[in-house]
Amino acid sequence: MMSLKRILLCVGCGLLWTLSAPSLPDERPELQLANVYEQGMPLSGYWVSEKLDGVRAYWDGERFLSRGGHGIAAPEWFTRGFPSFPLDGELWMGRQRFSEVSAAIRRKVPDPAEWREIRYMLFDLPGSEASFSERVVQMRELVATSSAESLDMIPQSLATDHQALQRRLEKVLARGGEGLMLHHGDNLYASGRTDALLKVKTHEDAEAQVVGHLEGKGKYRGMMGSIVVETPDGRRFRLGSGFSDAERRDPPAIGSTVTYKYYGLTSTGLPRFASFLRIRNDEPER
Repeated sequence: MMSLKRILLCVGCGLLWTLSAPSLPDERPELQLANVYEQGMPLSGYWVSEKLDGVRAYWDGERFLSRGGHGIAAPEWFTRGFPSFPLDGELWMGRQRFSEVSAAIRRKVPDPAEWREIRYMLFDLPGSEASFSERVVQMRELVATSSAESLDMIPQSLATDHQALQRRLEKVLARGGEGLMLHHGDNLYASGRTDALLKVKTHEDAEAQVVGHLEGKGKYRGMMGSIVVETPDGRRFRLGSGFSDAERRDPPAIGSTVTYKYYGLTSTGLPRFASFLRIRNDEPER
């Protein structure tokens, strides 16, 4: 596999297109997805990084695509200097600013003021045939030599043991972060879920579709008390906590997708202590 530095010198010679042709327009990108870290899993060989609370975006060599395969309208100046091969990363404004970056990427016409606060935080190179440890070096070289001012890289460092991982997690959470990611150095980029990529959080989260609203009682009379959601495998349950009063007055619409957090599963397979996190609105308007 040719090094990234050598590939970058070949821009314009056609080699990049033969190595990693970008996805077809409006094609859902084949992303690598994470499983969940559990204490006792071996940490040898893993890289650790912060899990950013932004919008995942796939750069296909010409434009950004959402997880669902829809084009994200970014200003021309934002992507100036981006390479003509695929990147996997996060459009990010900062910790606890998901709703702001989500609003920005959903606009059909990008707002320059919003995009000036966004950075594209690179975390992988889907077109590279190298191991992740080698891809870390390639990403560092790419960011260091790129003229794109909005392109950055999520810092990566080698994991050591569970205690050190938990200490780092506590620091990230104390600063308003979401969690950590573990990525095995031997991993080759491939679509689908893998134990070579792991989420490290104090809770698990998942998505479900809103199928009903239930009226509140007591102090929530006249507002939404809970919503009924359905998981992709057809299980239904209620979400009644985690909502602000404003969200209870204007609850997530039926048919929308929400993200909820939970702490393991009950004996019947339903999420334990499930509560609402946010509406999953990271797809552009169509």
